[in-house]
Amino acid sequence: MAGFIQQAQDPELKEILTRQFPFHVADYNLKVEFLQSQTTPDISKFQPDQQVQKLSDFTTAPVAPETGQPRTQVQTHNDREIATAYLLNQKGSAKNYGAAAVECANPDLRSFLENVFLNSNRHAYEMWQYMVQKGYYPLMPAPQESAQTMAGLLNPVPLQ
Repeated sequence: MAGFIQQAQDPELKEILTRQFPFHVADYNLKVEFLQSQTTPDISKFQPDQQVQKLSDFTTAPVAPETGQPRTQVQTHNDREIATAYLLNQKGSAKNYGAAAVECANPDLRSFLENVFLNSNRHAYEMWQYMVQKGYYPLMPAPQESAQTMAGLLNPVPLQ
């Protein structure tokens, strides 16, 4: 992530990465403390980043998706590559933290894993929104016919 911050050209991308970086360092340091200490560290030191909302319409992209092809000869990454790699990293981290949390017996460690899941989830969502705004990630509504078909297949379950 530190390398991505240095390579990012778009000031907005650089700001997102720079702001999110300390959360990942704190997450890492608490994991090390869990492993190295004989007692449970104070997990209240780690609170997830607050949710950032950028898009106001979640069915229409604000710009047309950018076309292109992946580069295979790369020395440094462009903003789209950085955003894509970071988004994929945060999606994977969120999945792994969620899976670890439901398997964890230590309630303090479990709570910590839930918090770092929220952090990765929120960071992925913010990066996704950035990518949609830049045309790096397509955004389109589900076809109305598909939504209507699904709605016709489902009925509410009455509470007893």
